[in-house]
Amino acid sequence: MQKAARRIVEKLRLHGYEAFFAGGWVRDTLLRRKPQDIDIATSALPDEVAGLFPRAIPIGVSFGVVQVRMYGHAYDVATFRSEGPYLDGRHPSTVTYTGARQDAERRDFTVNGLFYDPIGARVIDFVGGSADIRKGILRTIGDPQERFHEDKLRMLRAVRFSCSLGFKIELKTQEAIRRLAPDILNVSWERIRDELVKILTGPTPDRGLDLLHETGLLVHILPEVEAMRGVLQPEEFHPEGDVFVHTRKALALLRKPSAVLALATLLHDAGKPQTFTIANRIRFDGHVEAGERIAGEVCRRLRMSNDEIARIVELVRHHLRFISIRNMRSSTLKRFLRLRNFEDHLELHRVDCLASHGNLDSYEFAKKQYEEVMKEPQPPPRLLTGHDLIGLGLSPGPVFGQILRMVEDFQLENPKLTREEALDLVRRVYTSAKPRG
Repeated sequence: MQKAARRIVEKLRLHGYEAFFAGGWVRDTLLRRKPQDIDIATSALPDEVAGLFPRAIPIGVSFGVVQVRMYGHAYDVATFRSEGPYLDGRHPSTVTYTGARQDAERRDFTVNGLFYDPIGARVIDFVGGSADIRKGILRTIGDPQERFHEDKLRMLRAVRFSCSLGFKIELKTQEAIRRLAPDILNVSWERIRDELVKILTGPTPDRGLDLLHETGLLVHILPEVEAMRGVLQPEEFHPEGDVFVHTRKALALLRKPSAVLALATLLHDAGKPQTFTIANRIRFDGHVEAGERIAGEVCRRLRMSNDEIARIVELVRHHLRFISIRNMRSSTLKRFLRLRNFEDHLELHRVDCLASHGNLDSYEFAKKQYEEVMKEPQPPPRLLTGHDLIGLGLSPGPVFGQILRMVEDFQLENPKLTREEALDLVRRVYTSAKPRG
C-alpha cells in the first residue's frame, strides 16, 4: 500500500507539484500503530491530478478530492485548501485552494494535521501535532470553540480519538466541549450514531462513557444512559455499584462486539431508573419491559435499521432469562437456544455476570447446552398451520398462536411426532374441535 502511495507522490513531484501523505496515516505511524488508508495532499488542482492519472475518479469535487488507483489500491488525493465559515455547522461556505500550511491549519486536531514526505522521509508539522503525540494530548488546531462551531460533530470525534488513541483531551478543548455540548443536537442523528458506534465498539468504551458524561454530551444524546448514574442496586447481586457503573463495566468486558451487541449492552438495564423501588430490598420490577421500550426509542432516534433495532430489542428482552435456564422444560430451552444470533445473547449474559456478582454457572450451562443443540439436526418444519386448525373447525384468532406453539413444544420434545398425532393432540386439548366424518 505504501509503495503505491509513494509512486503517486513521486509522479506528482516529477511534474512540479508538492505532495505528501496526510492525516491519520502520519499520526498512526508516529504512534507505531498499524495505519489504515493513506490519503495524499497536493498542490495539484483536481483537473491536473486527473490529467496525470487517466483513470482518476472525482469523488469530492467541491472539496478537490480525486480518487487515484495504483497497484490495485485506491487513494484519495486532495488539493491543499482553506475553508470559509461553516454556516450550517457541517460544511464550509467556501473552499479556496491554497498551500500546505493553510491546509494543515484548517483541520480539526493537531494530531491529524501532520504531513509526511515519503521521498525525504520527514514529518512536516505546522501545528504542533508531533509534540502533542509525544505528550499524549488531544487538542484542536487553533481556538477550540471556533473549531467546534465549524462542525459540532468534532466534539464527539474528540471523545472518540481520546479513547482510540489513549490521549487526554487538553483542558481548553474539553472546556469548549462542555460549553457547546447542547449544540450537538444540531448534528444529524446518523452522524451522531456513527461516532457513538465507533466509541462503543472501540478499545475503551467504558472510558468513552465517562468522557461523554464529563463533557456534558451524554445528557443530550443519551439521556436514558445519563439517568443510570446514581441509581443504586442491591449489593448482594451488584457489589460493583450503581447501574451506570455496572453498564460501563459490562461494555469494557465485551470482546470485539458488533454495533448491535454494544448498543444492547449499553441499554440492557435502561429500564432500571424508571422502575426503581424499595420494598424489602431494592427492586426493579418490570425493568426488562421498560428496557425494551427504551431500547427501541433510542435506536430509532439513532436511525438504526429495522433489523438492527429488532435484534437489539430482542437482546434486551431476553437478557434475564438465563436466571431460570436450568429450570426450563426441554422445548422451552431449545427454543431459547435457537434464537437467532444466540452467541450475542450468551456474550451479553457473560459480561452482565462478570460486571456484577461474577458467577458464570448459568453462562457455562447455557454455552454447553447451546453447543449440544447446534450438533442436532435443525428442527423439522411445522407439522400444522393455521389452515389445518381451520380445517378442524376452529375460528382464527390469537388462540392459533397458542395452539401452534403447543404443537411445536411437543414436536421439540418428541421429534418423531407425526402430523396425525399433532391433529389428534389439538382435538383432545381444544375440545371444540371435533373430528370430521
